[in-house]
Amino acid sequence: MRLKTKLVLAITGLVFSVVVALSWIWLSQLLQQHIDLSFNATDIVAHQVLFQVRQALESGLRESNVDPNDPVAVRAAVADSLRRDPGLNALLTSIVNYSPTVLDIAIADRQNRAIIAVPDSSVDDQLLPRRPDYSLLRRQPLVRTLLIVFGPPQVYNVSLGLDRNDQPFLAIRIGIRTTFLSHAFRPWLVESFSFMGLAMIISLVVAAFVANLALQPIEQISQRLDALATQHEALADTASSRELRRTIEPELLGPASAVAEKESRRGDDTVAQVSGKIDRLGQRIRNVEEVFSALRENLDQILSNLQDGVMLFTRDARAVLVSSAVERFLNIGRDRIFGAEVREIFDRNTRLGRIVRDAFEGGMSIVQEEVTTETGRRVEVSLDFILDSHSRDRNSLGALLTLHDLESVREIESELEVSRRMASIGRLTAGVGHEVKNPINAIVVHLELLRNKVHAGGDALRHLDIIQSEIRRLDRVVQTLVDFSRPVELQLKDQDLRAVVSSVLMLASAEFQTRDITVESQSPSRPVLCRVDADLLEQALLNVVLNGAQAMATGGNLEVRLTEDSRWAYIRVRDHGEGIPDDVRSRIFDLYFTTKKEGSGIGLAMTYRIVQMHHGQIDVESKPGSGTTFVLRLPLISAGSGQRVVSEDTGHVIPSELARQGGETQPERSGP
Repeated sequence: MRLKTKLVLAITGLVFSVVVALSWIWLSQLLQQHIDLSFNATDIVAHQVLFQVRQALESGLRESNVDPNDPVAVRAAVADSLRRDPGLNALLTSIVNYSPTVLDIAIADRQNRAIIAVPDSSVDDQLLPRRPDYSLLRRQPLVRTLLIVFGPPQVYNVSLGLDRNDQPFLAIRIGIRTTFLSHAFRPWLVESFSFMGLAMIISLVVAAFVANLALQPIEQISQRLDALATQHEALADTASSRELRRTIEPELLGPASAVAEKESRRGDDTVAQVSGKIDRLGQRIRNVEEVFSALRENLDQILSNLQDGVMLFTRDARAVLVSSAVERFLNIGRDRIFGAEVREIFDRNTRLGRIVRDAFEGGMSIVQEEVTTETGRRVEVSLDFILDSHSRDRNSLGALLTLHDLESVREIESELEVSRRMASIGRLTAGVGHEVKNPINAIVVHLELLRNKVHAGGDALRHLDIIQSEIRRLDRVVQTLVDFSRPVELQLKDQDLRAVVSSVLMLASAEFQTRDITVESQSPSRPVLCRVDADLLEQALLNVVLNGAQAMATGGNLEVRLTEDSRWAYIRVRDHGEGIPDDVRSRIFDLYFTTKKEGSGIGLAMTYRIVQMHHGQIDVESKPGSGTTFVLRLPLISAGSGQRVVSEDTGHVIPSELARQGGETQPERSGP
């Protein structure tokens, strides 16, 4: 059923319901009023008859001698007086003849026998039939009253009594026939139904007019939807969106074709067509939104892996795309950058902010311009404006700003240099270990034979003990070299770094007490999950923590903080010692390099190796006299996964394509 038909029927039904309800109330009140008027008029007639009966009795019984104790004589005298009174008979006859509702009138005695009856005098001295009282009709509901009035003919009595000595003496009974009521009420009923029919016709006309008026905006909406669909198809045919359309089209064809088929079955109903078009456009929008959401997620993931800061601005210089690395350059959260203008992001009081804002205000591009910030950080800035090639004026559609960290390049070169040095040391120690181990074993054997041949108590035996002690120390050094160069098999498991940090601090607690060190530890409230070898990571972190404690000769505070971002977990260990000189800082991870009298020079080298095996990074920040901060950076579980290849020579991570050079491949999974 079409919506227009539904609207017409709904409005007509509403008007009909209102008319029926009002007519019903009007008929009910009208009928009740008519019955009340008929009752009141008949009651007045009854009182007139009663008055005339009293007059007839007074004049008729005045000259007669009747024994008042003889009921029969009294009744006969009363009947004779009433029947012979011309005024009473004339009154009764006129009432019956001219009243529209009165059927008959009877005056009866206490036994209900008629003394006088009009118009049928044959019932005189006969028992009158029992009739319901007219007052009962006044208390009936409307439906019951209508059934009585317009149903089979019935007669109701309006009665009025005359007492003698406080006892019923005579009764005046006036009969009212329901047929007379129906004849009197029928014109009003016809008028009411005529009014209802007229209201129905008017409601149909008004409903049709209102339906057409109400559907006009819907028809306009339908035309607008057709225009939008045409624009969408034209846009989809452009060269720049054909590739995207090929991506989206398979997802749109199924739901859209089903909606179109459903719409075609709806015929020419405007509202149904509009509904179908809205459904089809809604399905397209939902599918396109899903595709673009997936593209947005992929783009965000790509941007989060970039080391360079990338920012995309609209034509009104508002940031709409921001990579995670921008936070490192500007020290501003991404949430504050999104939607902000250039003047709100870059401060003109800074060198970087001044260059970027001048370029935006002048509409000039920046081509790989190197900027040194106030903190000494070297940043390469590039700004490209995106121009509209279809416009005559080639108006700007937006701008792309790229921030490249030149310091990170230097750090990567430094790490590669450290890796090369450690690889060389590893190859050297591996060869030295194998070459020296066997002679040491032979020396130990012959030293024991020589000890057996030397007598006890001589100086020679003391010298042999010294030789044996030094050979054992040399053997431990060689064994350390062999262990350092031996491939390590990682036992990777999902670990909460909070537990690793707590375990390390507990292991070093005795050293802290001895050196009067106070530890300040901070960790997030939620787990920081990384896929690591807990034992090796504890060893690496313990080396850093103990170095920090040993750097504060007179005691102090050692700060250990665990933090995280979207990709990395950071363990920061800061001491308040003397710091590391600049000429020494680049060598602290070299094997056997140490500045401590009793140091072995292996701890930090081992720490560097373990962190690299976990695809992590270790950074050092130190100023002489201000203490040192070690930062261990490890990938979170949500970060990427890959193959771990450990070099036989150094234990460092190398690309899988170089595994043929002697590396051992161990699969690692960085995510659940």
